[in-house]
Amino acid sequence: MKFTRPEHISTLDALPRMPEWVTSVRPEDLEDVSFFSGASLSHLHLVLSREEVPHTLLRDRLALRATEACVAFSGRPERAGELRDAVHLLRPGDLPGPAGETYLAWRRAVERPVSIKALGRALPTFEPGQLAAWFDAGKGGPVDRAAMVLETVLREVPRADEAALILADAALAQALGWDHLVPLLAAGLKRADLRKQGDDLRSACHRGLISSTIKAVRQAAELARRAEHLKAVAPKLRAKGAGDAVEMFLTCDAVAPSALPLPDRAARRLCDRLVDLGAVRELTGRDTFRLYGV
Repeated sequence: MKFTRPEHISTLDALPRMPEWVTSVRPEDLEDVSFFSGASLSHLHLVLSREEVPHTLLRDRLALRATEACVAFSGRPERAGELRDAVHLLRPGDLPGPAGETYLAWRRAVERPVSIKALGRALPTFEPGQLAAWFDAGKGGPVDRAAMVLETVLREVPRADEAALILADAALAQALGWDHLVPLLAAGLKRADLRKQGDDLRSACHRGLISSTIKAVRQAAELARRAEHLKAVAPKLRAKGAGDAVEMFLTCDAVAPSALPLPDRAARRLCDRLVDLGAVRELTGRDTFRLYGV
């Protein structure tokens, strides 16, 4: 696999930035928050249309952020580092634990185009017919539809925060014409918001989306810049299988050396080489059981 340096000088500068009048505003009433959430979603839609953005990697990293929020809603202490360990350091036969299961659900939810089958893979404890009924519960515009799905699921299964948020994000994505679910609502909402209903919940969703889309746009720009650099240094890598390894880094939030398509020692050397080149980062701060990511 060969990678070539993009022609433009800076991907970070090439991507459109969120207007300041969106990032600096603090809207109050429902009419204002709906306007600004629409503006922020429209801008994110533009960013997601750009080839420079590593879309799979972005969704995987946003899935981690959504997992952190869901775990916090449930009162558990795990954060990004513990969640990565719970999934990426699993051995055959190991169980990921409740937080790890939540992370796996979000990762499965973003892997495939939105469909009831894909949602069933992410949420296997629910029947496909039940998921379909919830998914079709929303009416109106994209955010209204997502809020109605969220409210419907939580009314019927009050503790199913994770399922409700995944389905709401899926409904939002479908209404916006996106092929894949992009995790946005969980990171933007507060725990108390999940118990709201009607206009109060709609307002909370609009407000949460303003915050989360601004962060998602910044994340997309940062990942695009780092992906550009990784592709630029890829030709310097001599290890057999390095191209496939680079592709893994371009699609996964975190990668263990043991998961790379190289012998153990070669995989560790490749990771160290990429760190030296500034193309990936070591994510754990440990001497052993390390994880790496763009």
